[in-house]
Amino acid sequence: MDSVGVAAAAPDTGPGPAWQSKCPWGAPNTTSISCSLADVMSEQLAKELQLEEENAAFPEVVAAAEGPFITGENTDTSSDLMLAQMLQMEFDREYDAQLRREEKKINGDSKVSISFENYRKVHPYDSDSSEDEVDWQDTRHDPYRPDKPTTTPRRGFIGKGKDITTKHDEVVCGRKNTARMENFAPEFQVGDGIGMDLKLSNQVFNALKQHAYSEERRSARLHEKKEHSTAEKAVDPKTRLLLYKMVNSGMLETITGCISTGKESVVFHAYGGKSATEDKVIPPECAIKVFKTTLNEFKNRDKYIKDDYRFKDRFSKLNPRKIIRMWAEKEMHNLTRMQNAGIPCPQVVILKKHVLVMSFIGQDQVPAPKLKDVTLSNEDMKKAYYQVLNMMQQLYKECNLVHADLSEYNMLWHDGKVWLIDVSQSVEPTHPHGLEFLFRDCRNVSQFFQKGGVAEALNERELFNAVSGLNITADNEVDFQAEIEALEKMNEDHVQNHGKKLSTFSSDGDPPIYDE
Repeated sequence: MDSVGVAAAAPDTGPGPAWQSKCPWGAPNTTSISCSLADVMSEQLAKELQLEEENAAFPEVVAAAEGPFITGENTDTSSDLMLAQMLQMEFDREYDAQLRREEKKINGDSKVSISFENYRKVHPYDSDSSEDEVDWQDTRHDPYRPDKPTTTPRRGFIGKGKDITTKHDEVVCGRKNTARMENFAPEFQVGDGIGMDLKLSNQVFNALKQHAYSEERRSARLHEKKEHSTAEKAVDPKTRLLLYKMVNSGMLETITGCISTGKESVVFHAYGGKSATEDKVIPPECAIKVFKTTLNEFKNRDKYIKDDYRFKDRFSKLNPRKIIRMWAEKEMHNLTRMQNAGIPCPQVVILKKHVLVMSFIGQDQVPAPKLKDVTLSNEDMKKAYYQVLNMMQQLYKECNLVHADLSEYNMLWHDGKVWLIDVSQSVEPTHPHGLEFLFRDCRNVSQFFQKGGVAEALNERELFNAVSGLNITADNEVDFQAEIEALEKMNEDHVQNHGKKLSTFSSDGDPPIYDE
């Protein structure tokens, strides 16, 4: 097939006036380009024409892109995925270049700079990265962290003549102290002193160093106290584990919450479950008394245990934490004695270390009120007085115990009668201070019921003789206490000579039992 002309020849305008050739509404003069049909169908020619059009339309974009445009000469363009990746690569390069220009414009010469590193789009197929692009994750040097101050050489100075600088220079020493602050504990926040070119004097640095060490030791002590001792509500990890075991074993159904707090213990309410053995019956409602394992409240309480012959051999100040478990064990034994004597008191369910489970004095999670909080009529107050007097005599004679902290705070009013609680400090009358504790209890009971309007209430000396059965005749309180101390001394000498806890108190038979 012969080649034919594609473009038609220009029309012959013919001769005419000059203004016709310059008329804007006239036909334009076109230059015809003659080429063959094979050239028109050539793919190479089409690509060249496309490149010329792109260079003419987008000159700045091509200049901003770093590196030549990827052509199809050395790349397989038959795959649509490869074409898409190539286009995305070019877009990411242009985007990162724009971010670098914005970053440089914003930062300028400022010491504090910002970075758009997190917003850059580094394409996974981009292997031809520019020289000024740095992947900060692959470098050990952090460009946003100021360099540490250079140290002086071993000779102790740098420079010569007037420009000499020693290691004792104020500026150099201050920068060194600022750099040393990074060696403090992580919990001690020191800030960015190096970036601010902070200069600390030796006095300030030593004070901060001592404070950092003190805070570190204090944090360690608080952590140890949290792990090994109870908090204000007495539920540390070990105590919580004991309570979990009681609930998981079925002994307790659920623990509802705290009902009472004190200096030495915290009391929780719980619903009883089923016992593993048939001989033991768990009450429907229980009181869980958790003795606080902090030693602050027990420093002055060892006198109640160390002189008690039941615990004297096991008492040791070298391990004071055992005192707390002995305290709970002592209350369990005292409650068992009182329960066997028929004295109204909580019933012991079980003892686990410093956790004592007892029957609950109250109903429907509401504890029985203390004797100081309840308002009683004259008849009920008189009835309560004779009941307390009878319980004190039973406690002294049948249980061989002295409450040692008996007052209206440790007596509950429930079901029309008085219940005794908190007997962990109770001792036997042969205790070196047993009679003193009994006289103190008599004073508290006598003063409370006398203020309550009980005319039949005895004074403390008469109540002491009525409970103990001793016949101490003294005109005043000072002589009365002196005779009590003499009796205690006599008993202590007897114990040292014979090695047995036998009462040497002379009494006139059994004390009279007072009844209403």
